[in-house]
Amino acid sequence: MESLANDPRFSRCWTRIDLDTIAQNYENARALCRSQLIPVLKADAYGMGAVRVARVLMARGAKLFAVATHAEAVELKNALPCDVLVMGLVGEAELDEAMARGVILAVFSLEYARAVSAHAKARPARVHFKVDTGLHRLGFSSLEELRAAAALPGLAMEGLFSHLALRDRAGDEAQYARLMEAKALLHPPMTHLVDSIGMVRYPDWRRDAVRCGAWLYGVCPARYDHPERCRPVAKFKARIAQIHFVPAGERIGYDDDHCLARDTRVATLTAGYSDGAPRLRHSGAVEIRGRRAGVLGLVCMDQMMADVTDVPDAQPGDEVTFFGGLISLDEYAAQGALNRNEALARLTRRVPRIYLQNGEAKAVGRF
Repeated sequence: MESLANDPRFSRCWTRIDLDTIAQNYENARALCRSQLIPVLKADAYGMGAVRVARVLMARGAKLFAVATHAEAVELKNALPCDVLVMGLVGEAELDEAMARGVILAVFSLEYARAVSAHAKARPARVHFKVDTGLHRLGFSSLEELRAAAALPGLAMEGLFSHLALRDRAGDEAQYARLMEAKALLHPPMTHLVDSIGMVRYPDWRRDAVRCGAWLYGVCPARYDHPERCRPVAKFKARIAQIHFVPAGERIGYDDDHCLARDTRVATLTAGYSDGAPRLRHSGAVEIRGRRAGVLGLVCMDQMMADVTDVPDAQPGDEVTFFGGLISLDEYAAQGALNRNEALARLTRRVPRIYLQNGEAKAVGRF
């Protein structure tokens, strides 16, 4: 399934994505919370490919997706007959197109509500009002301004939402209470507050819908007792390009002040920080032939080096696994001091994807 040495698209590095596991994670979340799930497909579905993920989830009943930008909404709307909520700003220059396409807007201030109302001439704008309940990122902080915004012409309210800061239970409870105040004021058709973490941490707060993002992509909430319900979906791989024999006392790569303590077999790997690998220096490890190989020197833009002295059968052309094997996504993220969501989303667009479905590579390539 992954013998791709003769496929030029996978001669360098790639990400293997199991669509069946994403679908199973979705089904597990749906069984867990019983509320409508709003799959979050921002950042190209956390690097997994928004259109492909959306297609799989629509086949399992998903109807409304959430993204961060107008461009992300347009990509989905061009490919699929779905509803899309943009959770961030849709700029004034984009409002007419967004409304014409039926994109759902997040309205977060009275000033922005007036701008949306002014553009809602041919048809009402579909909106979810966002309340700032304590995260202090986007949202109405004044219920009076929220009331005034909801009374403006041309705004078809379809939902009300907020986002938990998830700092501590007392703070989260205060946020929930503020959202319920706004709900009592507006009586929206849909109210949603919790994300993947909140979904398992606060089952009583799932309300009408849950915004399920990281869970879909195998990022299991910390301190959750049932990790089997949220399984890893991706592997990030590269190849060995060359192996050098470097004597003790030499230094590896840019600006290195670490002299090798022993004669070392140094493997040059075909991925770097512009592909998404953390910019480590003499720390962390990769997997080669089922064994760990420590990173040597500073990770470069397009390449990096690893110590394969203790992997004596390693040779050019071998697959290298950054995460998804011996090294979990959790460990990989920790190596680079990354959030796990960030570790996935950092996989850049020049890294080809292999999409697995029904146990086979049903589609290969980026899209």
